[in-house]
Amino acid sequence: MKRIIAIVAGGDSSEFPVSLRSAQGIYSFIDKDKYEVYIVEMKGLCWEVVLPDNTKVSIDRNDFSFICQEKKKVFDFAYIIIHGTPGENGILQGYFDLLHIPYSTCDVLASALTFNKFALNHYLKGFGIRIAESLMVREGFEITDQEVIDKIGLPCFIKPNEGGSSFGVTKVKTAEEIQPAIRKAMNESPEVMIEAFMAGTEITCGCYKTKTKEVVFPITEVVSKNEFFDYAAKYDGESREITPARLDEDVTERVKLLTSAIYDILGCEGIIRVDYIITEGGKINLLEVNTTPGMTETSFIPQQVRAAGMEMKDVLTDIIENKF
Repeated sequence: MKRIIAIVAGGDSSEFPVSLRSAQGIYSFIDKDKYEVYIVEMKGLCWEVVLPDNTKVSIDRNDFSFICQEKKKVFDFAYIIIHGTPGENGILQGYFDLLHIPYSTCDVLASALTFNKFALNHYLKGFGIRIAESLMVREGFEITDQEVIDKIGLPCFIKPNEGGSSFGVTKVKTAEEIQPAIRKAMNESPEVMIEAFMAGTEITCGCYKTKTKEVVFPITEVVSKNEFFDYAAKYDGESREITPARLDEDVTERVKLLTSAIYDILGCEGIIRVDYIITEGGKINLLEVNTTPGMTETSFIPQQVRAAGMEMKDVLTDIIENKF
C-alpha cells in the first residue's frame, strides 16, 4: 500500500507564488510509482488539497485528512515547501508534531531560528562562523541615518529579518536611501536587518543527511547581472549560476565542511541550503541558512543534485523514507 504524501505549499507571505512553483517541481520529481502524492495549498485558514481532476477539497485540520471519492484519506508524510510563514518558521512543524505526522524539514526550534536571520547569524557567530556586521530595527523603534553609517557603513543591505526571495531588500548606497529602505523592508517583516556590504563571490551549498548517509552537494556560484541577487536575478534569469563553483580546491572543501557542521550545529533535517560570500583571502562569510529551499527545475538544489550525478527522485525518497 502506497504512503500518502502531502506537498504543502502556499503560505501567508509574498513568496506564495514561488512556493506553488516549488510544489510543482517536487510533484514532478517525486516517485509516484512509490507514493500517492497530492499538493496541499494553504493560505490563511483556507487549506485545500488538489485532486487529480484539479478540483479542490478542504483539509480537515483536526487530523490533516480529506475526502476523495467518498473515502477519507489521512496523510502519512508532509513535504513542506512553503517559503515564509507558516511553513519555514516552525509553526506548521509544531502542528505536525502534535498530530505525529512526519515531515521533511527541520523541527520547530531549528526552523524558527533559521527563519530569523539576525538571531541565526549571531547564534552561529558563537561557534566561530564569520558573519557581516549587522543590527536589527523593530517596528516602532527608530534609527537615525548617522547611526546606520557609524555602526554599519555604506553601502549596506537593508532587508526584512524574516522573509525570502529578496522581497523588500534594498542595497543602500546613500544616507537618503536608508529610511525609505527601512520602510520598504517593514512591509514584509516587523523586524528589519541592516547588514554591512561584503565584496566577494556569492555561493550556495546544499546538504542533507539521513540515518545512513551524508550528502553535501556541489557548490553553486551566483553571478548576478543586477546590483545583487534580487528577485529578478533569482527567478527571471538575470543571473548566471555556475555549478560547480569556480573556487579553488581548498575553499571548496572548507565550504562543504562548514555546511555539514552548520547542519549538525542546528540539528537540521531534510535538505538545507547555506548561502555564503567568499571575500578576499578565501574567507568564508555566512549569509543565511534556508531550510525550505526552492525546488523548481532551475532552482539551486536540483542543479546541484544533477551536478552530483544524482536524481531528485532518489533524493526525495531518501528524505521521506528516513522518517519511517
